Amino acid sequence: MKPNQRATVITLLQRNTPQREIARITGIDRKTIRSYHQRWLLDPANSPGVATGSEAVATQIPPPWPPAPVSTSASLCEVHRDFIQAQLLLRRNAMGIYQDLVDAHGFTGAYNSVKRFVRALRQKAPEQFDRLSFLPGEEMQVDYGEGAPTLVPGTDRYKKPRLFVATLRHSRRSFRRVVWKSSQQVWAQLHEQAFRYFGGCPQYVVLDNLKEGVLRPDLYEPELNPVYAAMLDHYSVVADPARVRDPNRKGTVEHAIGHTQATALKGKRFESIEAQNEHLEHWETNWASKRIHGSERQQVQAMFEAERRHLKPLPLLGMQYFTQGVRTVCDDSCVRVDHSSYAARPAAIGSKVLVRIFERRIEIRDLQGALLRTHAKAERPGSVVLPADERVFNPSRETRLILRQAKEIGQHASRLCELMFAAEGRVGQRKLWGIVGLTKRYPGSCIDGACAQALAQGVYSYNHVKTLSERLFASAMASMDEESNHGSVGDAGALEDDPLAQQHDLIRQADEYADLFTHAAMLAGAAVSRAMDAAQGGQA
Repeated sequence: MKPNQRATVITLLQRNTPQREIARITGIDRKTIRSYHQRWLLDPANSPGVATGSEAVATQIPPPWPPAPVSTSASLCEVHRDFIQAQLLLRRNAMGIYQDLVDAHGFTGAYNSVKRFVRALRQKAPEQFDRLSFLPGEEMQVDYGEGAPTLVPGTDRYKKPRLFVATLRHSRRSFRRVVWKSSQQVWAQLHEQAFRYFGGCPQYVVLDNLKEGVLRPDLYEPELNPVYAAMLDHYSVVADPARVRDPNRKGTVEHAIGHTQATALKGKRFESIEAQNEHLEHWETNWASKRIHGSERQQVQAMFEAERRHLKPLPLLGMQYFTQGVRTVCDDSCVRVDHSSYAARPAAIGSKVLVRIFERRIEIRDLQGALLRTHAKAERPGSVVLPADERVFNPSRETRLILRQAKEIGQHASRLCELMFAAEGRVGQRKLWGIVGLTKRYPGSCIDGACAQALAQGVYSYNHVKTLSERLFASAMASMDEESNHGSVGDAGALEDDPLAQQHDLIRQADEYADLFTHAAMLAGAAVSRAMDAAQGGQA
C-alpha cells in the first residue's frame, strides 16, 4: 500500500476500529487489513507511526459518525474455548453447542455470541499447495474436456466434441485434438498421436480414472483397460492414475484445458472436426508454445526443445489394436470366434480363456494374460483351425446325445452322423447338431431320405443334407398338390358313393398326416415364440 494508506490503517487499528469498518472506510481488502493487524500486534514498534504535523492533515481521515463502538472485553465464550473446540470436532452446530453450554456450564450469554465465536473458530486458512518440479521427459498428463461447438455431419445442429489434451509436465508443451466419440481404441490412439507429435515417449502418464483407461481404480494396483494397457506396454510407458476425486494431481493438464477453452475456442464455431483440429494446431504452434510461462519465466517452446532429447525413442511400428473377450474351451478343445473354431490347447476343456481378435490373427491367452496360441484369422465362417493330431475322437456325453437324436430320425441319418464323427471327431459335432436341427423345419422322412442320398453319393456335409432335404420336401408338397387336384376331378363320384370309405387312392397313410401335423405344429410354435420375443423386446 501507499504510505498514506498504510498510516491510515495503523491509526484506525490503534483506535480499536473493527476491521470491517476499516475496509468500508478505506476500500482496502479485509485480508490486507488483517495482515497489517497481525504485524502490529506482534511488533508495534516496527509498525509505521501515526503521521504528525503537516502529514497528519494529509493522511488523517475523519472518524465515522456516529463513532464505531470500541470492543474492550473478550467474548463470554472464551472460558469455554476447549469445550467448544471439542464439540466442533464432533461436527456439532452452534445451536447444539449453545444449548449444552446453558444446560451444563451455566452460560449466561446469548446465542449470537456463541455463533460468532464458532464462526471464528471454523475459519480456515486457504489450502496451500507445494510446487513440484519434474525432470525432462518424466511425466505427461492427459485428460478430456469440451471443445467448441461443431456442425454435426449430415445435420444443421452444432454439438461440442470431446477435447483431448496431453501436456508434458516439465515444458508444458501440449497436444490437442477433438473427437466426436471416445472408446478404448480412440483413447489409446490419441495417446499414440501425442507420442508421435512430441517425437518421443515420457516415462509415465498421469490420467483420470475414466473407463477408457481404468476399469477398477486402486491406489496401488489399478486395473487398466486391456487395450490401453497393451498400447502403453508397446511404447514402454507406465500409467499412474490419479486418486479418485483428486484433480490437483494433474493440475497442469487441467489448467491447459481451461486455457484452451478460454483463449483458443471461446466464442468460436466450426463447420467440421478437421477445421477445429487445424485451428488448435495453428494456435499451439504460433501462440501457446511461444508464450512465456508464468512460474518458470521461460518460453514453452525453448523448454520443450530442451526436453525433447530426454524423451524415450518411438518403436518402429505402431500399436496393432484388438478386441478382447472371454471364451469357454468347448469339448473339442477349440474356442468359437466369429462362427469359426480355433485350437486352444494347452487350455483345458471347459476352462475360460482370453481371446484377442486382431485384424489378421487370433491370440488365445489365459486369464492372467500369458500367450497360449496364435492363429491366422480364418477368412470364411465355419472354418476349423485345428491340427489333425489334436482332434478328439472319443465320444462325449454331447456326442451320445446327438447320435441318439439322429437315430430317432432314421437309420440313414444315424449312419451318416456316425461316419461324420468318425472322420472329424468332436470338432464335427456342430455339423451333427445342424443335421439333427433340421427336424425343426422338415419331416423326419425327408431328412432320412436326404441322408440316404448323401451316403450313396459319398458327400458327408451338413449343407448337402440340408439342400437335399429342401428338395425332397418341395417335391413331396408338389406331388400332394397334384394328387389332390386329380382326385378332386376323377374320383369325386367314387367318394360320393361311399363317404365313409377308409381306403382310397386319395386317402394318404396316417404316418404322412402325422408328419405333416407335427411339422405344422413346430412352425406354429416357432412363430408364437418369435412374436413373444418381439413383444418382450418392444417392452424393453
